[in-house]
Formats: sequence, structure tokens, C-alpha cells
Amino acid sequence: MSESEVYELLDHSRRGWESDGPRPVRTYVWEPAGRPPKPPVALLSHGTGGSALDLGWLAEALAGAGFLVAAVDHHGNTSMGRSLPEGFAFVWERPRDLSFVLGWLERERPVGAAGVAGFSLGGYSAAALVGARLSPEKVRAVLDGVVPAPPLPEFPGLIDALHSRVPGDELRRRIEEAGATVADPRILAAFLISPAIGLLVDESSLTAVDRPVAIRWGGADDNSPGSENALRYGRGIPGAEVSCLGETVGHYEFADDIAGAGPVRAQVAADAVAFLNRNLKL
Repeated sequence: MSESEVYELLDHSRRGWESDGPRPVRTYVWEPAGRPPKPPVALLSHGTGGSALDLGWLAEALAGAGFLVAAVDHHGNTSMGRSLPEGFAFVWERPRDLSFVLGWLERERPVGAAGVAGFSLGGYSAAALVGARLSPEKVRAVLDGVVPAPPLPEFPGLIDALHSRVPGDELRRRIEEAGATVADPRILAAFLISPAIGLLVDESSLTAVDRPVAIRWGGADDNSPGSENALRYGRGIPGAEVSCLGETVGHYEFADDIAGAGPVRAQVAADAVAFLNRNLKL
């Protein structure tokens, strides 16, 4: 098992949610096998309430294939820190974490082309970096309680907690930001694993995605059902490579310690390596 180095980065362009200080972006880096002088970059985004290390199995496969891999713990939305309602609600800040880390890597060393992969809410993060946008109207309906939010075991009572911390005027302003693009032209391809919040995405933004996207999901996923998520992204994004991993594969095989998950993880890791190799022109 390859080891990662941990960097406690700060994004001074954004404020953290626990203080007036800069946004923390804890970053894990796996060095590429063979230490190529200008390695391609693979950015990883974990699921809601998870951590970068949940995707260690994928990071190790990518690093072993010659990628410089960077994964982050998304502030306020990670098991490696305090859970904050803003971190669970203002999810459009997550892809900006990855853009920030890519910029940091570019300043630190020579790097090649970059791609992104993400699981669950991280799948949305990956899609956002190639052009997917949220619908402010749909986000508002959920955060205002007009449309019931789906159960969120990682943060029960999210909506009430959000309203207790964020004043109404600020919340309205933040919701309007949900519709802004966070696409990053440096990201050349995106690999989505059991992507989430498909019903909140502006469908017109999906049809405008012009970079390669691959999507994998499990037929037994009742957390982010394919009909509302993976297939919704897949139908909207032109040329998306979409594949179900089997009718017995659920959601948490890709993040939790689930017995027997090894083979499907190995399949997804191999698919991700092949997809990013192909589309980053290695």
C-alpha cells in the first residue's frame, strides 16, 4: 500500500465556516510510480461526510499507474473534522477545493494534464468541474424546506441547523451562487462513481458539457439511485460512457469497509485508470 503525504493548505480567497480565517483544504498526495518528471494529475473528491482516505483504494491504483493523485477533505463535510451545515448544504464549494489544489500543485512542480474522479457527492463535484451546474430554484426548494430533503444519516436535522447558523439574507445570496459555473478548463475528463444530487442539477448545463465523462453505479444503490442520478447525468452529458456495475452492487462498497467489495473496487479502479489514460492522452 502506497503512503500519502498530508498538507494542511489554506485557501485565502474563501472564508472558512468556523471562523473568519481562510478556508482549510486538507490535501493528501500520492506520488506517481516511477516518479515521472511531468506526471498527469488525478484529483479525487469523497462522498458527503466522508474523507479523502475513503478513496485510498482508487488513489493507490492511479498512483501505481503513474498519476500524481491529490484528494481533499472537504471543509465542514468530512468525517476528519467538525460537521458543519454549510459544508453539507453549500456543495458547490467542493469543486472549488479541487481547482485550488490543482493550482497549488502547478506552483509546486511540473505537472501534466489533469482529470478528476469522485464518489457520491464527489461525483457531483467531478461533474461540476467539467460544466454541470446546480439549479438555484431546486436548491432553494430543498434548503427552504418546501421540498423535503432526503434522509441524511451523516447530518440529521441539516435544514434546521443551517437556518440556525446562516441568516436569511446570507442564505438567499448563497443559494443564488449555486447556479454559477465552477467549471475548470484545466480538467480534461471526469470519472463519476455513484454520483449524487442529480435531481438538483440544471439539465441544460449537462447538455453543454464538452469533455469526456464516464459514469459507474450499482444497481442496488438505494442511497443515490441510478434512475435519479447516474442515468440522469448520463442521459444529459453528450457522449457519456455509462455502465452499471451489477444489480447487487450498492452505494457504500466504494467508501466503507464492506466484505466482498474488493472485486468491484478493482474493476472501477481499472476502468478509471484506463479512462483517464485514454482521455489525458498518455
